[in-house]
Amino acid sequence: QVQLVESGGGLVQAGGSLRLSCAASGRTFSSYAMGWFRQAPGKEREFVAAIKWGGGSTVYADSVKGRFTISRDNAKNTVNLQMNSLKPEDTAVYYCAAGGTTWPLSRIGNEYPYWGQGTQVTVSS
Repeated sequence: QVQLVESGGGLVQAGGSLRLSCAASGRTFSSYAMGWFRQAPGKEREFVAAIKWGGGSTVYADSVKGRFTISRDNAKNTVNLQMNSLKPEDTAVYYCAAGGTTWPLSRIGNEYPYWGQGTQVTVSS
């Protein structure tokens, strides 16, 4: 049974940093993409970043490019999202997703069959 467990969310002031982690268990995703998505209150879920587990190539939403960095730790079977220069508009529930397509790296939530429960990120102004 596949499980994705996010951690690292919290409350931070604008300009601050947070690091989210997603621990995957139950199978390996070496040929697939891992992604981060977010959903703010009253808004649709949106793509944040994705990484190809096997090769490490990455893609980012324009809104986070240059501020967020997605990475993987093969030994720990985790995917991380380092978020710097946070803005109030980054406030959302952040979800880890697994199993996405890799060519191209998927930005579409429906292409990821596995999801975590989400972790809240709140950025105060």
